[in-house]
Parts: sequence; C-alpha cells; structure tokens
Amino acid sequence: MSTVKACLSSKPQRIIQVTSSDTVQRALELMKSDRVRAILVIDNNQLKGIVSQGDCAIRAFLAGRDAKTTPVSDIMTANPMTVKPGDPMELCMGVMATRGIRHLPVVAQNQVVGVVSIGDVVKCQIAEHAREAESLKTYIAAG
Repeated sequence: MSTVKACLSSKPQRIIQVTSSDTVQRALELMKSDRVRAILVIDNNQLKGIVSQGDCAIRAFLAGRDAKTTPVSDIMTANPMTVKPGDPMELCMGVMATRGIRHLPVVAQNQVVGVVSIGDVVKCQIAEHAREAESLKTYIAAG
C-alpha cells in the first residue's frame, strides 16, 4: 500500500478549519459548504482538535446546546491522533479500525498538511488491488 503523502497528492489541497472559539454552527456551515464530515480545529497554526458531524449532533444538539453560541472547543476531540506524510496507508487503516476514527490529520514539522479519511483509505486499497491485478495479468500473459 502507498504512503499518506501519495494519498494526499491525489486529493484537492485544502484544509478546512475553524478556531476553537468558532461556534458549532460555523463548523457545520463549513462542513456543508465544503461537503466534508469533519474539520480541523487550529489555533495560531497549531492543531488543537477535530470536530465531526457526529460530535455536533451528539455533544451539542442532543446535549441541548445552542449551536449558535456553543464554541467548538466544548465539543471537539482535543489532541487528535495524527499521522505523518511518510507513514504507510496501512497504519491509517489500522488506527481507524482499532480506534473507530474516520479522519486523521496529517502533520509534518508541526504543521497540518492535510487530512486522510476512511474513504481515502478505501480508494487507496482499491487502487492497490487494481495495480496488483494488472501486474499479475501481465506476468501470466508473458509466461
């Protein structure tokens, strides 16, 4: 399987983020407009957390909080697990499977450079299988 860096190179280079003082409503608006299910919480260029649609639903709405006034810091997952660009995608798959995580921030030299989602892992796995199948076909045809 390929690396996180290779996976990121096949995606749009954008980091959707809020600050910890932004409201839950602001986070949800960004998720809707950018068609993502989780966004990073970054203060002063430092990753502080991650907030997902599930966090908003469970920790804000079901808890009776007002999305217009509740800061993201009240519902985010603080200090999220991260990966590095050179890490293999297998590591992401293992972390996601064992910890029930769907999004992993990618950090290089203390700076966020992207996010890998469970969908990215699946796409990478499918592409890897396609490459292996093609190699086997070529090998068998040559033999």
